Amino acid sequence: MSKQIKSENLTTDNLLVELVDHTAVVTFNNPPAHTWTEKSLAELRDLVLTLNQEKDIYALVLTGGGEKFFSAGADLNVFAEGDKKVASQMSDIFGQAFETLSNFRGVSIAAINGYSMGGGLEVALACDIRIAEEHAVMALPEASVGLLPCAGGTQNLAILVGEGWTKRMILCGERVDSDKALQIGLVEEVVAKGTGKEAAIALAKKVAKQSPVAVAACKNLIQKNRNMPITQALPEEREAFVNLFDSEDQTEGVQAFLEKRKPVWLNR
Repeated sequence: MSKQIKSENLTTDNLLVELVDHTAVVTFNNPPAHTWTEKSLAELRDLVLTLNQEKDIYALVLTGGGEKFFSAGADLNVFAEGDKKVASQMSDIFGQAFETLSNFRGVSIAAINGYSMGGGLEVALACDIRIAEEHAVMALPEASVGLLPCAGGTQNLAILVGEGWTKRMILCGERVDSDKALQIGLVEEVVAKGTGKEAAIALAKKVAKQSPVAVAACKNLIQKNRNMPITQALPEEREAFVNLFDSEDQTEGVQAFLEKRKPVWLNR
């Protein structure tokens, strides 16, 4: 681990950060429900930008403090006055935070350890992989209070579960438990209560066995299907393959395989 980065320097009022090998573990810390505020969203955005510059961090795990809530989303008291300026400011910072998370250089994993509602589900949707504890409940209930998911929910949910279940969850207000979430593709794994963080860190350790340079290139290509036709993406895939030969990791990876040893990644 780099000597320049320490968990205490990354921890904020609302985000507790722990460094585990090559993984940054972030615990939401705004009890009781870990609702998002303008301040905590800015903290998340800035944290991810910082981690993007830290070459020894390959993965990011997000979870909620305690056993009941992953995150309950935005605090509706913020919108009680019906102020459009406040609405604009909040939707903008939500977008900044979660789009920055989606573009994290490494692999992001949400360990959903309880209720994941509204913006609390949207932050999980912005991650690459979602692991839910068996008691978790997920929903995008914004329309029930005259609002809509403005932090990627209408788009990212549809990418994962398709239009039908997206409409059931958003237009009908359906909540899904962990088993249903697994069935429809909203999460990739369900684990026992209290083991989500552990499972996410274990998965992150698998990421550390991969070349960080290759992982970043692969992630970028995988996400191109959101806005690029395959006929355009395929040539870019081949170009990215060739460009990896400019990296030290490519040389190290091939040599380590041929020499029957573990590679030592430099992330460059």
